[in-house]
Amino acid sequence: MKSSRSWQIHGAFPVPTQINFFFVSVDYDSGQDVFSALKATSAPSIIHFPMKGKPKKADTFDMQRLGFQAEQIAKWVAERTDVTIRIFRPPNHAGILLLGLALTTIAGLLYFRRNNLEFLYNKNMWGMLALLVVFSMMSGQMWNHIRGPPFAHRNPQSGQVNYIHGSSQGQFQAETYIIFVLYAFLTVGMVLLSKDNFITETNGGQKRVMTIIGLFMIVFFFSLILSIFRSKYRGYPYSFLLR
Repeated sequence: MKSSRSWQIHGAFPVPTQINFFFVSVDYDSGQDVFSALKATSAPSIIHFPMKGKPKKADTFDMQRLGFQAEQIAKWVAERTDVTIRIFRPPNHAGILLLGLALTTIAGLLYFRRNNLEFLYNKNMWGMLALLVVFSMMSGQMWNHIRGPPFAHRNPQSGQVNYIHGSSQGQFQAETYIIFVLYAFLTVGMVLLSKDNFITETNGGQKRVMTIIGLFMIVFFFSLILSIFRSKYRGYPYSFLLR
């Protein structure tokens, strides 16, 4: 967490009023008893433990309202403890390198294909690129980029690996890939079911088969997506085929 890292960098020699200020982290896999004792139902959670008395409601950081930015956490820490943390952000060279690589690749492609740029007018290519962006956003890739969740969760007692987070307040990286694939198959089913699908040089019987396959894909994968949604929102009353 950038707030604790910034405190380590800029708070290495604290003034006397800041000596008793510490950041402590507990991982759910190795500290489930701590989560149970604190009655924490979601992770991550940020809780302030005052020197005297028990934590109050205001001592729990409201991520849903304030977000997950380091500046917001530092501001909340200052309000609860009177300790000021100056956020330190190291330079991100990876973003600059990726941008340079992308621009170089595009420039090279345009140079070598400078005599034939008809691919820029290919609607199928732009459609696929647009769908990839839509699937990424719908599956939660941006949430993963901001929160940095684990790939999956292994129960230390039973050894079972969970790829779908059991709460609506979180998700795993594996869950994102699963949802991405499900939406992709659902879209393929819609394409097969469309009136003017991409199979044009086939007879009526083959088109009927493709239509039935598309209908089956829509029903099955929509049911699966709805089932996952119900598992995360326990009170959701509706289901379709799969529960």
